[in-house]
Amino acid sequence: MEILGLSLALILLLGLIVFVTQALEAVTGFGSTVLAVPFFAMIMSLAVGADGLQAAVAVSATHTWLLVIYVIIVSWKNIVWKEFRFIALHVFIGLPIGAFLFQFLPEVYLRALLSVFMIGVGIHGIYITRRNRRLVTSSTAPVKKNFLMRFILFLGGIIHGAFASGGPFIVLYAARALRDKTLFRVTMCLIWFCLNSALLIWWTFKDLVMDGVWTGGVWMQNDGFALYATLITLPFLAVSILVGNYLHHRASEYVFRLVVFALLLAGGFVVMYNVANNLLAPVQNNEIEVTLSILTNICRVGVVM
Repeated sequence: MEILGLSLALILLLGLIVFVTQALEAVTGFGSTVLAVPFFAMIMSLAVGADGLQAAVAVSATHTWLLVIYVIIVSWKNIVWKEFRFIALHVFIGLPIGAFLFQFLPEVYLRALLSVFMIGVGIHGIYITRRNRRLVTSSTAPVKKNFLMRFILFLGGIIHGAFASGGPFIVLYAARALRDKTLFRVTMCLIWFCLNSALLIWWTFKDLVMDGVWTGGVWMQNDGFALYATLITLPFLAVSILVGNYLHHRASEYVFRLVVFALLLAGGFVVMYNVANNLLAPVQNNEIEVTLSILTNICRVGVVM
């Protein structure tokens, strides 16, 4: 059985990834893209027989864009505009640089560094949060806006422009400046809305700008796989938004902060695994592809039965 040219087994697999990662995004305000893209890219590469990274980034960024619109609408009054302007100023300077350098940057090595950074920040954040569990924190806290913090936000813009995964750098600053979970989530969501809006426009008209001919951008590559994958998984996204929003309001500030840094830690390991997978010998890569193909066939058989 196929829908929009995609098998039911593939739709369910993509939908499961969308549900889990976007539900976490709805809870915390970040994390979906960095968690989803490695799995999306692997599955899409198998499905279309070509590099699925760009399509994976586009699909995940579009889902996140839709999710953050909902969060912004329901929590508009909680946006901390002062911090939003500071973050956006530095991140947007780096964004076009990353978008332009996407095809030139040493992706594997940058992702390796990103994974180490995420794991380090995640472990440190969990340790600090547990140590200060009994402390009552204020909604906002003064943070030194020194050169290091400004550079981290700028670097986050470059990484986000290239791979839509600059969140860890931005979270490092925002987690210190925005101590209330609702203020943190909606302010971060506004950042992602602005960043992903720019990226979606670029991905859609990149070929027109670079080659002078518009062919539908990333959405029409590989027979429109990215577009179809985005549309067919929208029901999973809708459910994840409802579930994630419910859990956000149920979680305590302590649990929320633990989840934020745990997401960074988990995301770091996911990125590290993806990097290691890219560096494996061709034979090992074939073994992984065979395993995924077997799992997909099992799902397909189960659906038929």
